[in-house]
Amino acid sequence: MTGWKTIASHATALFIGIVFIMTGVYKAVDPYKFANLAKNLLVPYNLTLPLALLLAVAETTAGALILVPRFRRWGAILAGLLLLAFMAYIGWNYKALIGRDCSCFPELRLPLGITIDMRRSVGPGFFYGDLSFMAAAAIAGIWAKRSQGLRTAAVILGAVAVFTGVSFGSAYSKLTGLKAPDSIMVDGSPMSLQQGRVFLFFYDPECGTCFAVGKSMAPLKFKDDVTVVGVPTRVPQFAASYMKDSGFQAKTSSDSAKLREIFKFDNPPYAALIERGRQTGVIMPTQFNEEDPSKHIELLKQMGVLQ
Repeated sequence: MTGWKTIASHATALFIGIVFIMTGVYKAVDPYKFANLAKNLLVPYNLTLPLALLLAVAETTAGALILVPRFRRWGAILAGLLLLAFMAYIGWNYKALIGRDCSCFPELRLPLGITIDMRRSVGPGFFYGDLSFMAAAAIAGIWAKRSQGLRTAAVILGAVAVFTGVSFGSAYSKLTGLKAPDSIMVDGSPMSLQQGRVFLFFYDPECGTCFAVGKSMAPLKFKDDVTVVGVPTRVPQFAASYMKDSGFQAKTSSDSAKLREIFKFDNPPYAALIERGRQTGVIMPTQFNEEDPSKHIELLKQMGVLQ
């Protein structure tokens, strides 16, 4: 193998390896987040979580194998098959998915306030990008030695599967909070609280603090996988006026009494984050600060609901 081909193989393998490990670990560490986003790709709800875990193992394994010269061809083949399958699915559903977030890459938040937004939307650029990934994987595999050491490769696969299982266990342990009702009425129609992430904001339309808090949240951008629902605790007939005057964009639920049987507090404002039917975050009335909104905005960031 000539020198430049070896260099090309190493370079493309490094690129593909980093990309696949990053996407695989992202799904392993937060499988519920990817599962929620996968609904945007028309994946049946009961398949979203198994798909997240399967892709976490497959993508991380592909990335790890392609980085090791003796396993590079196997890693390149696995990466190529994953890319081909994904492109085929997107292509088959292209008309329904165009413009949607493909949920492939995470938004990386680094120290010092540095954010790298790697998210992509479905469109012509999606196919160009994945075809370039396939070309890189092909170069890495074709100009590499024949793979050998199946037993060691199986050990790597097992280690990745264990890592994914432990990560899933950690994520699952966070879903042990209060159990929300199965569904509530939102804008006149029933909405399930057992799917995805729902941010419930309880407020009194005639409360000055509630108005100030709503106004402070108006310019904030919530993540695509978070459904924001406002719950007026009294005089629900003024809910629309509250939303209009404060500028806060949220759907409205009329099931305040039903929700307050579970979520206990005296006077609003109060907020709870529901993930797959369980409370995973809360902002108590005393944590909302009318004079210094940056304090409760920081809590929202910690809850992971803001972009």
